[in-house]
Amino acid sequence: MLEKYLEMENGYVLHYSNRTFGYVFQDALGIDIQSEDYALNGTSKANRLRAFWDSESDHKVAVLLQAFLDDEDDPVDGSQRQQVQGIIKRLQSTEISLDNLREHAQPFTGKHLDESIDRMSKAIDQDPSLAIGSAKELVETCCKTILSERGIAYSSSSTVQELTKLAFKSLGLSASSIPAEKKSASTIKTLLSNLASVGGGLADLRNCYGTGHGKHGNETGLTRRHAKLAVGAATTLAVFLFDTHKELPIQSGELN
Repeated sequence: MLEKYLEMENGYVLHYSNRTFGYVFQDALGIDIQSEDYALNGTSKANRLRAFWDSESDHKVAVLLQAFLDDEDDPVDGSQRQQVQGIIKRLQSTEISLDNLREHAQPFTGKHLDESIDRMSKAIDQDPSLAIGSAKELVETCCKTILSERGIAYSSSSTVQELTKLAFKSLGLSASSIPAEKKSASTIKTLLSNLASVGGGLADLRNCYGTGHGKHGNETGLTRRHAKLAVGAATTLAVFLFDTHKELPIQSGELN
């Protein structure tokens, strides 16, 4: 349907010249569509677009399609436009956005944290095992960042479970810190306990299927949906911890 909408049968894409075609990718995504990375199927505009579809994430494809739709010279009729909008929504629904995590982490972010977020985002589609390993590393980096910001020492050999437990304790999030008389105390304790276990669960998953350990040559790894689960869990935990860290004043005793 998209090939028909974009009039790609003869190697072209709608009304675009090579120059204006490049502008769409640059303006929407900061991508140089004329690079060799997108010439695997041939150098025509249609072939470069097909290579882009094959190699990039659903989210980027959705952004590009929306850019085509927003073009004031776009000749697409109402029926086709509705179909394309439906495709864009489906593509967007499959993508985990890490923008929220970037926003929350910005006040304390360092190069390593940025790299962890980028690595996860790119790996979900292309390398699910790497995404799982990176999700576990993100939780470690998040906890270490918060503990360092709060002046709390931790061992370089601490496991992700130990780091998570220490971060929860420093933020007053351990189940034991919730007063029994507090409304819905048991529910809050259960949720906190489950959230605190995410780090350990990611470590176990990483040890079995992620990067960092040799695997049998015939072993089958996990798929994109498992990677999305791992990244989604890690992102939820990291956003919650950073939110709490920002809202909770640092006590002078924590810096001793």
